[in-house]
Amino acid sequence: MEKSSIIGLALGVIAVLSSMVLKGAHLSYLNNPAAILIILVGTVAAVFMAFPMRDLKKVGKLLKIVFTKQKLIDRKELIAMFMEWAMITRREGLLALENRVEEVKDPFLYEGMRMIIDGNDQEFVRDVLLEDIAAMEERHKAGAQIFSQAGTYAPTLGVLGAVIGLIAALANLQEVDQLAHAVAAAFVATMLGIFTGYVLWHPIANKLKRLSKYEVETKLMMVEGLLSIQSGISTIAIQQKLSVFLTPEEREEMNRREAARGEAERAQISEA
Repeated sequence: MEKSSIIGLALGVIAVLSSMVLKGAHLSYLNNPAAILIILVGTVAAVFMAFPMRDLKKVGKLLKIVFTKQKLIDRKELIAMFMEWAMITRREGLLALENRVEEVKDPFLYEGMRMIIDGNDQEFVRDVLLEDIAAMEERHKAGAQIFSQAGTYAPTLGVLGAVIGLIAALANLQEVDQLAHAVAAAFVATMLGIFTGYVLWHPIANKLKRLSKYEVETKLMMVEGLLSIQSGISTIAIQQKLSVFLTPEEREEMNRREAARGEAERAQISEA
């Protein structure tokens, strides 16, 4: 599970319910089928009008991505992997990586490896892989836009719900109890619209964009690593080149790990 998504949703619900209790608003006011209908069904209707069915079919998968942890290759491990491949390539040639291809689980990295082993031109490999990344970015952008638009529609539909509630209130001016209930219902619709728009849909869209950005950067890192191996540059040069994709903390951790590994190797040599 993606902890930040669960924590954010839980805190949002707790904040709204606690505020209602502290302000003396009874939680039973939230049991308002008309408000829920106009916000949820209205938002779904607007999204269906705005996007083709081929995009909407992905909504379930996108929600799963937001609430489950992504299984991406760790960037430090990726650098170590490229350094190992570079060492093999410089010692035995590109064809020596043939035995390592089947170990690669990531489809993008696998295709890139196959292309450089097959002896394709560097520019061709770069163009194919970058086009693949660009197509993925467009798909991700379309998915995030669904939730971004839903976040735009929901608060406006909340205003529509408030207007409907006020119409009902004006129809019952003589009966104070029904008038109060209708006014409360009107503002419940507004509250639900704002809550779903700015606590659910917009944050989900933003998280999808952030996850997409991280995945794109990881794949760009793979492209640079593959082309560096094809060029035959040294392991140290690959490490320096790919380290730009790491945060300062990750670089420091990787340097400590490399230093510890170097000391262990020197100790083994001295013992021998």
